[in-house]
Amino acid sequence: MEFSELVSKAREVKEKYRETSQQQVGVAEYAKGFMGDVGDLVKLVMAKNEFRKGENVDEKLVHELSDCLWSILVIADELEIDIGSKFMEEMDILRKKIERGR
Repeated sequence: MEFSELVSKAREVKEKYRETSQQQVGVAEYAKGFMGDVGDLVKLVMAKNEFRKGENVDEKLVHELSDCLWSILVIADELEIDIGSKFMEEMDILRKKIERGR
């Protein structure tokens, strides 16, 4: 699957969410939701590593990772950031920093 397909699907779901929401939805609301999803993800990672108890951890991890990815894509879209190309640029910068640190 191409990255552009992920962005397109995230936009589609975002628009459906806006259509059905009873309240104003914007980047701040998406960011707040993302914070909650990250918290849930951390708990599941801890359960996966046996620091917490949990059931159906792998299934729930997939769900939370997908929720987090959706939030990132939607937040970037709302802020008009081409996250795909910016991600690649940031990874190149990080790789170079790591290489210089050796």
